[in-house]
Amino acid sequence: MIRYHARWVVPVTAPAIRDGTVVVDGRTIEWVGPRSEAPAGRDVDLGEAILCPGLVNTHCHLELTVMRGFLEGLGFRDWILRLTTGKRAVLSRDDLLDSARLGVMEGIRSGITTYADTCDSGVAFDAMLEAGVRGIMFQEVFGPDPAQRDASMAELRAKVDLLLPRATGLVRLGVSPHAPYTVSDPLFTAVAEYAVEQELPVAVHIAESEAESDLVARAGGLFADGLRRRGIALSPRGRSPIDLLHRTGLLAVRPLLIHAVRADDADIALVRAHDAAIAHCPVSNAKLGHGIAPLLAWRDAGIRVGLGSDSVASNNRMDLLAEAHAATLMQSAARRTADVLRAHEALDLATIGGARALGLADRIGSLEAGKDADLAAFALNGGSALPVQEPESALVHSLRSSDAILTVVAGTPLLQHGQVVRGDQGVTRRVSAAAVRLAGWLLDAGGSGDPLPPASPTR
Repeated sequence: MIRYHARWVVPVTAPAIRDGTVVVDGRTIEWVGPRSEAPAGRDVDLGEAILCPGLVNTHCHLELTVMRGFLEGLGFRDWILRLTTGKRAVLSRDDLLDSARLGVMEGIRSGITTYADTCDSGVAFDAMLEAGVRGIMFQEVFGPDPAQRDASMAELRAKVDLLLPRATGLVRLGVSPHAPYTVSDPLFTAVAEYAVEQELPVAVHIAESEAESDLVARAGGLFADGLRRRGIALSPRGRSPIDLLHRTGLLAVRPLLIHAVRADDADIALVRAHDAAIAHCPVSNAKLGHGIAPLLAWRDAGIRVGLGSDSVASNNRMDLLAEAHAATLMQSAARRTADVLRAHEALDLATIGGARALGLADRIGSLEAGKDADLAAFALNGGSALPVQEPESALVHSLRSSDAILTVVAGTPLLQHGQVVRGDQGVTRRVSAAAVRLAGWLLDAGGSGDPLPPASPTR
């Protein structure tokens, strides 16, 4: 057995322990408590550090790491335009795989142990398997024209059939009908039926932007204009994007709802009634100008909520401590009341909340005997978080992802002393070269193209 000692142990579902110890036996947590009472084992002393559960990223796009800084200062329509056309024109599958590998390494360096990734190319599945992390890759499917339904479903089935046999106890597969502006109502229904048939979890980008709401509620706005240019007939599809999911049957499969910024009281009641979960991405929501999500209303309704970084193409970094920090500040700013979301509640969103949202709370998200040993430790001796009055507050408001010194998944260390244990050391160079090609393409082509091209957009 291994005894991980730290100045503070934060179990999340129990009070913090000063001078605490977590004992790991193989891949499982055996014991959590004061160091003075710990059972015998091999010692790993983390010193002046906070040891907590591994962080759970409930929404990311690992394959888009190469696009960090490539989409700055753009409105949502133009952001999608540049992303989709650049991805299709410049990046090979090998480029996307390297991008996903680099994204996973960034997460490991940030104390992230679990990733809920939406992906079209499938490379995130390979990257997570290679790295030894925990995760769910949601295979994306597209088709805004109802006439595409059968072809889209055939493509989805083929991709799932290739990946599903490779799923492991750590890396699982789900499906994701991308969003209302890329998926027709018949395709939403077909995916819901398929998910039930195959017992696959579902994730969907929903209620994110004004343009999406305009498309669904009144068949108007920027997305509607683009679809009509492609000859797709449109009419109002529901009171709201979440109502659309209810009407098409997708809400009944308890999906992970990504963003849900534009959710009103009626939408929240629908989400609660169907026990769907939400991936809250506060930094991405703000950076793309979508607004501040009604997080406190979700919480008061008892909805399962976790934090997500979204892609670094929209966020620029994968840092769940920063997401937790931003979540608290934004809710206080929106309510004009201090500390309406306390530090321990924000940390909950980054750990056990994310585990609940992904249906994994029986295995991860807190430091409890019998759970899988997914751990993260952050050093205090850099001084920026000292003195520590409450370790949960230090994690959310003072520490940075770069303070991570240990990341463990199912008992296996992936980050030790701040260094990634395994990984392709040439991946950074290759991703940087791909980014240079993207920049060259932008200079040559100006990022022109249809914002909803026939090729699958990913974000």
